[in-house]
Amino acid sequence: MNGFRGQVTLDGPSGTGKSSVARDVATRLGAAYLDTGAMYRAATVAVLDAGVDLDDPEGIARAVAEADIEVGTSAETEVVLVDGEDVAVRIRGTEVTRAVSPVSAVPAVRRLLVERQRALVAAAEAVVVEGRDIGTVVLPDATLKIYLTAAPEVRAERRAGQLGVTDPARIAHIAADLRRRDAYDSSRADSPLRPAADAIVVDSTGLDRAAVVERVLDLAGTAVRDPA
Repeated sequence: MNGFRGQVTLDGPSGTGKSSVARDVATRLGAAYLDTGAMYRAATVAVLDAGVDLDDPEGIARAVAEADIEVGTSAETEVVLVDGEDVAVRIRGTEVTRAVSPVSAVPAVRRLLVERQRALVAAAEAVVVEGRDIGTVVLPDATLKIYLTAAPEVRAERRAGQLGVTDPARIAHIAADLRRRDAYDSSRADSPLRPAADAIVVDSTGLDRAAVVERVLDLAGTAVRDPA
């Protein structure tokens, strides 16, 4: 289906498999890929390295504005740089994960990064974009909007698998972190986590990754054949 032209947005909470699904869909469509979560995590690295207090929104916004953040748009190769340093591994660590929600909640940070996200999307004829407010804020006129969700316990198990964690106590801790971030992101005043009014909700609780990818590809084909 390499004739696809347009934008596919994949929103949803952490642990739903958005990144792997979005990468596979982008590859199958011959499209660019943008992980906006990686961009917010890179911004969080900049804030942490600047030593800014997470209760200081002005300091957070200043640190992000002054940082040189680069996120690649290839589904095959992950590129995440902050001031020229490769932080692709670091952004998935505990320190960044715990700090990314308060950094992402700062309106000035969201405005700055949304502008950069739209610029990257504008440069691509076909693109798959994943995040938490893509269909609602970043690309409200996207060709296809998907909201990917799954039962909390399943999400925790999947995230634990990604991290190589098997200890039940640590899995429970991961589940608690997911619930905490969901609550924070869903209740923030600026761009809260929620499905767009015209998004198609895909529940991956009982589906493996391949099945979710095929579902999204089917929906993309329908969106192209029968545009709204």
